[in-house]
Amino acid sequence: MNKPKLDSKTTALLVIDLQHGIVGLQTQPYPAQSIVEKAAGLVRVFRQMNGKVIFVRVDLANMRDLPVDVSHGDPNNPPPPNASELVLGFGGEKDDLVITKQHWSAFGGTDLERVLRESDIETVVIVGIATNFGVESTARAAASLGFAVVLQKDATTSLNADAHNFSYRYIFPMLGRVRTAAEVADAIA
Repeated sequence: MNKPKLDSKTTALLVIDLQHGIVGLQTQPYPAQSIVEKAAGLVRVFRQMNGKVIFVRVDLANMRDLPVDVSHGDPNNPPPPNASELVLGFGGEKDDLVITKQHWSAFGGTDLERVLRESDIETVVIVGIATNFGVESTARAAASLGFAVVLQKDATTSLNADAHNFSYRYIFPMLGRVRTAAEVADAIA
């Protein structure tokens, strides 16, 4: 496994779904707060290197209504008003972009691909929650669109440790490079 070198001019950090309605869930194998802290550290490094930081949030009150066997939520019990707001400390910088999605992938139904292409981004570094939902869907879409993908095993987590570990063992090594948050911080600095 080679040590990646990441060019801050052509690499974007995608922070997936670190918002109140998701960070408040029980997560495994890492607690959500640990993911928030690791992501915040990477955000600082990317900002210091003038890298592109993109926050992705899911609009939990307006998820796409698709024919599925298991619903995303209870229409009789809508999420609290702040469920789709990013957790404190994220966003707000003048060059930060917030993408709002209505399903799992940050690319589906958003202008993320256009933004990345217009910014000459070649590589996306993905962190956030949940590994096997928003993170994996975004990684699959990014790879299929021709972007290089870097995933941090210790800066993502899921609702189930087995699901998280399955993605990292069987899926992610074929979609991109798997590194730690510290290795990514080193590679971009």
